[in-house]
Amino acid sequence: MSILPKDFYEQPTLELARALLGCELVKETEEGPASGFIVETEAYMGPEDQAAHSFNNLRTKRTEVMFGPAGNAYTYVMHTHCLVNVVSGPVGKPEAVLIRAVEPVKGIDLMYERRGDKKEKDLTNGPGKLTKALGISQEDYGHALNVPPLYIKNGYQPHEISQGKRIGIDNSGEARDYPWRFSVAGNKFVSR
Repeated sequence: MSILPKDFYEQPTLELARALLGCELVKETEEGPASGFIVETEAYMGPEDQAAHSFNNLRTKRTEVMFGPAGNAYTYVMHTHCLVNVVSGPVGKPEAVLIRAVEPVKGIDLMYERRGDKKEKDLTNGPGKLTKALGISQEDYGHALNVPPLYIKNGYQPHEISQGKRIGIDNSGEARDYPWRFSVAGNKFVSR
């Protein structure tokens, strides 16, 4: 499997959110590499999307990377968890795709060390769980996702994709009902 080229990320955000399903998210650390097939994503459509951090073109130190080129990592801390997004959309149009869950592929012993004594399906079935398991942190903010140590490789084509409402954005008006959450149908690592 090969690393996805930078231009892969230049497709429209809703298409990218679907296209990332089945791709392999990889993080190389001093302890070793860990990776997982992406099985759940959520699209955030920028200035017009009340649930997006960049709603109304809000430009802050945290959201700055979203205004740049597609294919970079947008990491941020929510509560106590680091979350990872793929920047999408053209330069100046701050959109992103949140990686919500992955199916463990490589470095599973390392994931258990980082996450503790969990059931296998609970290792990476949420956006904060997967970053901890893979070793993704705030230090990855702005990193181009086509070069190590954090990158995405092509993987497999899902047989069926489910689509529904995004999770955890109840205070975002009508945007809470947009069906911009995508997952590999029937995969046990998809979050709630």
